[in-house]
Amino acid sequence: MPKISTKKPASRGKRSTLGHKTKIGKLRVGAASRVTAVMSAAEHSGLLGEKRARIAGRTSRELIQRAKQQTGIAADTDLIEFALASLALDDNFSETFRKTMGSVDPNLKLGF
Repeated sequence: MPKISTKKPASRGKRSTLGHKTKIGKLRVGAASRVTAVMSAAEHSGLLGEKRARIAGRTSRELIQRAKQQTGIAADTDLIEFALASLALDDNFSETFRKTMGSVDPNLKLGF
């Protein structure tokens, strides 16, 4: 089960520790289980195979720090992997819910 790393990011060519052996730092209630669930689902979906792709970009320090605080993830690479996995596994629930709103017969008896 994934835990959250407090170690420095893995150097080039080495596998990240997210989803393998990592420690939980300071985080909000439920954050560790969310990270664990997302990364476990990503692994089971085959999304965490061999790491040969590279991604780079610039963003505000405040955004990175807040994301790390919210998730408890310390390493930038692990944070990016979690964010991408979250997007890749999104089930579009809110969109589907909005499309189906009002489509159930109001007279349907649900038994409660």
